[in-house]
Amino acid sequence: MSAAGGAIAAQVVCWQNEKGRKHLPWQQTRDPYRVWLSEIMLQQTQVTTVLDYYARFLERFPAVDVLARASQDEVLAMWSGLGYYSRARNLHRCAQQVVALHGGRFPESAAVLASLPGIGRSTAGAIAAFCFGERVAILDANVRRVLTRLLGFEGDLALVAQERRLWALAEGLLPVENLHETMPRYTQGLMDLGAMVCLPSKPLCVVCPLQQQCQALAQGDTGRYPVRTRKLLRKSQSWWLLLLQDDHGNVWLQRRPSRGIWAGLYCLPVFAQRLELLEYASQLRGARLTEHPPFLHVLTHRDLHLHVVDARIPDRLDLHGEQGGWHGPQAWAGLGLPAPVRKLLAHRG
Repeated sequence: MSAAGGAIAAQVVCWQNEKGRKHLPWQQTRDPYRVWLSEIMLQQTQVTTVLDYYARFLERFPAVDVLARASQDEVLAMWSGLGYYSRARNLHRCAQQVVALHGGRFPESAAVLASLPGIGRSTAGAIAAFCFGERVAILDANVRRVLTRLLGFEGDLALVAQERRLWALAEGLLPVENLHETMPRYTQGLMDLGAMVCLPSKPLCVVCPLQQQCQALAQGDTGRYPVRTRKLLRKSQSWWLLLLQDDHGNVWLQRRPSRGIWAGLYCLPVFAQRLELLEYASQLRGARLTEHPPFLHVLTHRDLHLHVVDARIPDRLDLHGEQGGWHGPQAWAGLGLPAPVRKLLAHRG
């Protein structure tokens, strides 16, 4: 590490100690289970959203062995509404592997952690740095923005070679002394700078501890970084949902395929077209149909326009050959349901 790198690490550690966040529940522990859970939940999700989920999840699954013994449906039910449900499935699989392969103890090496389901290089680095003081870098979205601006890094991060080069530069900035204390604070400091100061737009450069070294600020063009030419395009899609309910409040739910939107969750039957749904509903004996105005559900790179059609029937039908089942209101809380479906059922429960 260069002298400049050492100064940067020291400044970040000092700033975090004085100005950084210290109130978040996962900052009060070096328990790798709790740190791992927070890191997975915080992927592409705001801290304010995660706080309640984190507390409820720990109340239900207080340790990795408890999570490993749970069913996937129980885990998805606790995750319902948090989105990116592959995280929950990988979380469950990871817990099972920690118990089966590592005796219920998380590995202390970032390299080994990264071999577990759902734990990428940056998440592995965060767990290893926070819990075990390992000298290892992280590059989540916030930290990537901080470092590319600081270094004036012009490499296109859509290219693997440039991503590798940034990782190498990040490793060169890491602390070298008293790692058990400095690595957690340095890692948290970079995260805090990205969340509190080095914002995507209108960064608060005047209060940044690294303003003297920041190449982007010197260039007067912080918005240029990070450079990524390949952008994911937003798509728009319409789904027609059939809310099939009998007069006793039971609703017909189907499990979604293992891949794609809401994978593995319980959902109302989905149709690509209105006519397709109506043709299906016409075969339901005694069904009374009500169409509702569509509403928008926003995913990261997709806008789902959801059209709901109520189909009330006197008694539950035996839907031979259909993949699904009837579930009453008392069962909904225990099912992994997409957030808009859970809201729809709550209004009709």
